[in-house]
Amino acid sequence: MGARGWSSARLGFVVCGYLAFFCAEIVPRAEAGCGERESPNCCTGRNNDCSEYSKRKTVCYCDTYCQKTGDCCEDYQRVCQISAAIDCVVGSWGPWSACTSPCGVGSTERSRQVSVPPRNGGTPCPDLKQRRGCFGNNAICSTAKEVAKILPDSFKRNFKDPWRRPHMLMKEEKASYCVYLRVKQTSAACKLKLWSAQLVRERLICAECQSDAMSKSDRCGGDGRESTRTFWAAASVPGCHGSWVRESSSEGCHCPPYSLLFV
Repeated sequence: MGARGWSSARLGFVVCGYLAFFCAEIVPRAEAGCGERESPNCCTGRNNDCSEYSKRKTVCYCDTYCQKTGDCCEDYQRVCQISAAIDCVVGSWGPWSACTSPCGVGSTERSRQVSVPPRNGGTPCPDLKQRRGCFGNNAICSTAKEVAKILPDSFKRNFKDPWRRPHMLMKEEKASYCVYLRVKQTSAACKLKLWSAQLVRERLICAECQSDAMSKSDRCGGDGRESTRTFWAAASVPGCHGSWVRESSSEGCHCPPYSLLFV
């Protein structure tokens, strides 16, 4: 009796197994994944919310980035009909730009262009710009290092030497020129004298280069450079010094009263 009962149980188990197999073949199983999602079934790019559950009840994804991470739902290719991922392709680097500082520490950069943009979750593009430090050593750097010596215009304007003898050779008079400079920095000692106290930050001042102060190059030392900070020092005020940037110049002119002179 026991043996017969055991055989009946095995027979019932086998029959149930066959029935389950034929039922699975006849009745299609519901396919979990992208097809089960509400519109949209699929998403472009990287979207962590574009997910569903797989047959194994684990989270799977229906965005194009899943091809990169390998966690797409089973029906991704069929439902989404997405072609293979295309990685970004860039061209070669261009030349380095000129140093941002013509004199001293600055920076330079170079760039490259995208040849093929990434699609369908392909590898994103790498950096398209590079920057590095540089040290400018332009031809103007030697003059930019000059320190201008200045005095108030009342100190030497139209000065005539009373001791000059008639037979002495007169120094050739050269036309004056004016330089307009924007003060960028000034020391505290400049407040000690009335004329140097006008040298305050961001003030535009006029400095005149007269013939007596000109060098062999027909210019005054330290008369500034455009877009480059240069330095000055007050000749009659110890400790008064600073920097400025040249904005413009004019040949054959005189600065207005209460301006400065190069010496």
